[in-house]
Amino acid sequence: MTSDPHGNTGAPFDAATTAKFVLLTTYRKDGTPVSSPLWGVTEGNEMFMWTPADSWKIKRLRRDQKVVVQACDRMGKTLEGKPVEGRAELLDEAGTDRAKKLLVGKYGLLARLVIAGSKLRRGSAGTIGIAIRPAA
Repeated sequence: MTSDPHGNTGAPFDAATTAKFVLLTTYRKDGTPVSSPLWGVTEGNEMFMWTPADSWKIKRLRRDQKVVVQACDRMGKTLEGKPVEGRAELLDEAGTDRAKKLLVGKYGLLARLVIAGSKLRRGSAGTIGIAIRPAA
């Protein structure tokens, strides 16, 4: 996918579509935004992520599915490209497995190792996939 000099791709998730890391912003009860850098991979009109099931971001998403995604570095510093508003869906076991397979497709051996380590540490139900669709 090509991009302009500012990293904008024209894809549903702009520069986050091709970024190595994606800043996922969720919202506390009082509306305060909380951002976390995650791996993200797009397929069609959806972006998939994967994270521990007991994380605060998952607790926030269970209450409010509104999110913003933007390209970032591994430390969460935003990169070129615009933030994209979306809606998140927490995935079931089959959806989480699909998200993990897509992440392995993008990140390769490193993703395989991280996923295997997480399974040893947390068990197979210790993580959850997230599907994000752009807001209408």
